[in-house]
Amino acid sequence: MAFTATDPIKIIFAILLPPLGVFLEVGLKGHFWLNIVLTLLGFIPGIIHALYVILKH
Repeated sequence: MAFTATDPIKIIFAILLPPLGVFLEVGLKGHFWLNIVLTLLGFIPGIIHALYVILKH
């Protein structure tokens, strides 16, 4: 997976508001909804999942 010019912006959003970072990467798909649940259960799991999605896609 290539590192694009928008990835740093997505990573910043993933740290500040994890679901927004995931939304910018994949839209309203399953990863987005999973990230909302993880963020509600604990902010750190939401951040980890968001970074995983952004760096993996």
